[in-house]
Amino acid sequence: MDRVTARTLQEKKSRGEKIVMVTATDFSWARIVEEAGVDVILVGDSLAQVALGYGTTLPVTMEEMLVFTRAAAAGARRALLVSDMPFLSFQVSRAEARRNAGRFLKEGGAAAVKLEGGLEAAETVAGIVSMGIPVMGHVGLTPQSVHAFGGYRVQGKEPGRAREIVDGARALEEAGVFALVLEGIPSALAGEITASLKIPTIGIGAGSECDGQVLVLHDLLGIFREFTPSFVKRYAELGAEAERAVQEFCKEVRGGKFPDEKNIVN
Repeated sequence: MDRVTARTLQEKKSRGEKIVMVTATDFSWARIVEEAGVDVILVGDSLAQVALGYGTTLPVTMEEMLVFTRAAAAGARRALLVSDMPFLSFQVSRAEARRNAGRFLKEGGAAAVKLEGGLEAAETVAGIVSMGIPVMGHVGLTPQSVHAFGGYRVQGKEPGRAREIVDGARALEEAGVFALVLEGIPSALAGEITASLKIPTIGIGAGSECDGQVLVLHDLLGIFREFTPSFVKRYAELGAEAERAVQEFCKEVRGGKFPDEKNIVN
């Protein structure tokens, strides 16, 4: 099967086909979700919480993101691999933003980058796009702004804030993003944005009117158990199953049942 590109996603929107994006943080998970059929693999900065144990996405660094991106890139042969630009990797200066975006492709093996922000990010996006680097935008509830929002709150309920999000989405399209993540906004607002843009939208906690959906793999599989956002649907409980399996291993080792003759190399 041909490799998924930004153009592939645009064609899917034109045909009315839904886009599927899932996060992955290493070789094995990238290979698994790709073989399951996802279109896009996102090396999301959510790995700060689900893989590194940080309280928010803010502490994760460029170097940490590059390590996980390289690992996922090794397993992604068909899906479009997009990597999140972490906090402070693109906000300080446009030159630094372009340099860091380039590192994700050159050193990480990503095919595109994603960054958060609306109107305030448009010029930065345009600069990165001008280098030939595909950029995915992200508006609404942007986790890197969690302190400014006063927590993980739904955005766009108030008319003024809704207008800011719409204006930001349009500015990002004009700046050249090939797709736009809509997070934590009312379904009606997501539908309005999706209908008004030529580029595809990918929702997370934004209802069913988007052109696609994304979930964090650790949430989808029931691995991350610290908290579960209300918009998440767990399709498995692998965390509990993994715990059971390790408990069984502990029991067999302590009881002298493992290894048995089948597990011994002579």
